[in-house]
This record gives sequence, C-alpha cells and structure tokens, in this order.
Amino acid sequence: MSATWHPAGSLAELTEDQPLTASVAGKEIGVYKVAGAYYALEDVCPHAHALLSQGFVEGDEIECPLHGAKFHIPTGRCTKEPGGRDLRSYPVRVEGDTVLVALD
Repeated sequence: MSATWHPAGSLAELTEDQPLTASVAGKEIGVYKVAGAYYALEDVCPHAHALLSQGFVEGDEIECPLHGAKFHIPTGRCTKEPGGRDLRSYPVRVEGDTVLVALD
C-alpha cells in the first residue's frame, strides 16, 4: 500500500528555529527542520492539550510550552517527562516549495 502525501505548508514558513504548525487531513502535525533535514510529529502533547510546535526548539528537541515535556524531533521519543509517551512521527518530503507529509 503506497502512502498518501498531503501538503502541510511551504518551505518559506519553516526554519530551524520556527516549526510549521499544520492541520493535515484532520490531524494536527508539527513539521521541523533540524540540521537541514525535515521531520513531522503529531503536534498535540500527550500530557496536556498544547501544540508542541508552539514550544521551544532546543537543538534536536522540542519542549512543550505548558509543562516542559521534551521530545526528540527525529524520532518522537519522549526525553523528559511529563510527556507520558513517545510521539507518532510521519514521513516528510519536499516537492518544489511545498512540504508534504504522509499520514498512512
């Protein structure tokens, strides 16, 4: 079964310091650029309803703006509680100026 790719936004909206917040096929997704590579993670913190992409990028981690939980951007792994669990990650590709995310 091949993946279905959905547009999440444009490259112009995304920097290493500022993730892209996107609603993709009804899911909240955060898209990140780390060391020139692109990553997509579920965007709602599992501990409390907060958009992680509105948090603080520190190297290759994102910190929840509400309670300080941290997640490893390339893998989604919870690195500091109270995250509760790892985040789901999604494949990312770039076509021209558009960032695409596969949800299945």
